[in-house]
Amino acid sequence: MKRNSKVFGMLAAGILSATLLAGPALAADPEIRVGSYKGNTLEAGERSCLIIGPAGPEYTAESSNPEAITLERVLTYWVAVAKAEGTAEITVTNADGTAGSLTLTVGTAEAADDFQKETSALAQADTLDLSASLDIRLEMVRLINEVRREHGLAELPTDESLMNAAQDVSSQCVTEHRPYDHMALIRYGWPHGGLYNLTMFGAYDCPDIARQAIDYWIESPGHYKTMLLEEASHVGTGVTFKNGKAYCYMVVGDPTSHNPYE
Repeated sequence: MKRNSKVFGMLAAGILSATLLAGPALAADPEIRVGSYKGNTLEAGERSCLIIGPAGPEYTAESSNPEAITLERVLTYWVAVAKAEGTAEITVTNADGTAGSLTLTVGTAEAADDFQKETSALAQADTLDLSASLDIRLEMVRLINEVRREHGLAELPTDESLMNAAQDVSSQCVTEHRPYDHMALIRYGWPHGGLYNLTMFGAYDCPDIARQAIDYWIESPGHYKTMLLEEASHVGTGVTFKNGKAYCYMVVGDPTSHNPYE
């Protein structure tokens, strides 16, 4: 079984039978939060205002790779300017020396096209049945909370925004995490970050889809950690069936973390 507990990684219990991915993990906010208004991938020539929190203090900002990303001060704001293909770490520091950072990438035209496809998919999501497979999804919630209780953690109530986002993402029937996942959180009204788990497996001979999904996540340290996130306040789940396979998602909403696509 291949395993990868990082976001956008793949875990498979035999790649044809199950693929697991730990949600594009958004870590708990540092003391200084740094985001990019237009996301973490920019096109050459594009400009994106940095979103820095908490608001108020005077900040300085520095790019590790000015040939790819330069920074300009516009009134009280810092603006990232994409110059050429490459990656840069943007570090923001306050007067006390406390710092926060994010990584920006100037992508190729192909990467930009992929991002545009995802935003277009979001625009078409109005036709989805967001209440599909609700019985299985609620059983997944029950099992997730059962795992949390065993570790002395509070149960997570469902949140409509998270439930809708998870179902939307599951309906994409993909085996890897993408920016789409977090853009969906914003679309459905969740204003913070979150952590996703995904598993995909054959559904024909599986008598208990919800239990199978949770068992796969328990077997993977990264996915198990997502279920046990102490900072989480709510949970959402999604299940979609296609071509004999079940695509199961869960997302825990973390009100202490920031969504980079906000």
